[in-house]
Amino acid sequence: MGKFFDDIKPQHQAFISAQKMFFVATAPLSQEGHVNQSPKGLDSFRVLSPSRVAYLDIVGSGNETSAHLVENGRITFMFCAFDGPPNILRLYGHGYTVLPGDPEWPELSAHFSLLPATRQIIVADIYKVQTSCGFGVPLYTYTGERDHAAKWAASKGPEGLELYKAEKNRISLDGLPTALGK
Repeated sequence: MGKFFDDIKPQHQAFISAQKMFFVATAPLSQEGHVNQSPKGLDSFRVLSPSRVAYLDIVGSGNETSAHLVENGRITFMFCAFDGPPNILRLYGHGYTVLPGDPEWPELSAHFSLLPATRQIIVADIYKVQTSCGFGVPLYTYTGERDHAAKWAASKGPEGLELYKAEKNRISLDGLPTALGK
């Protein structure tokens, strides 16, 4: 029932724009390494072109996505319809991390409302798009965004956030360096 496309079509972009959350998945090359899958929200995803996307990434307890992208670049995004007609959309790509201070930062960051907890921007060049039925995805009602990240970042302050990133976001669970640890 799945359909494949070489790039992001206008109907895919419209579906992506209507979703309140998405999932990102990456993995190290090692079979013993941890596969990472993370939910994301906060109006943080942008389609930059039919073959390029980016999302604003905030400070978290780990930085597995960045570590895996440094090592091998593989990334998959998944969007699910939690209301309306059932649908699942996956974007398969090769990605990389852009940090504040990198040459691409000014251009990319202009696409987002930066948050106090902004850590980096993940960019991916998409080589395959897949849609599938989504019949098994339950219906949910969106009631709003959580404010925990903003409150947490405010309590840390700029210096505290930098210390936290240095302690928790430079190395993956498997000991791989992230873009912050290079």
